Amino acid sequence: MPPAAPGQPARILIVDDELGVRNFVDRVLRNTGYTTELAPDGPDALKICETSPAFDLLVVDLAMPVMRGDELARRLRQTIPTLKVLYITGDSDRLFQDKGTLWEGEAFVDKPCSAAALVEAVSLLLVGHLRPKS
Repeated sequence: MPPAAPGQPARILIVDDELGVRNFVDRVLRNTGYTTELAPDGPDALKICETSPAFDLLVVDLAMPVMRGDELARRLRQTIPTLKVLYITGDSDRLFQDKGTLWEGEAFVDKPCSAAALVEAVSLLLVGHLRPKS
């Protein structure tokens, strides 16, 4: 299925093994007007994607048990090539050590991040500029 139609809120899949981080990201993005779904790990995220409409953005922790965030992103992009990815990581040095460089449509924020930094990163990835303040 295609990502969100024009005029519809972007669909965001949030994947993090830390419940507190998942809930924080979910609350911030829902309050900003996005539609979100949550998963605690890569395998659960893949199951969600089998039955859900395509997502516009994956917000994912880099270091998770079972499946790393960059592996999940790679697998999801095989079926959703337009998927944007925002890595949330407590170790950005490792992100670049392991990954080398970010692909087009990818960005990262450090853990912990503020709500404003999260919204800014999501907005820049999805629309290429900051959302106007309401």
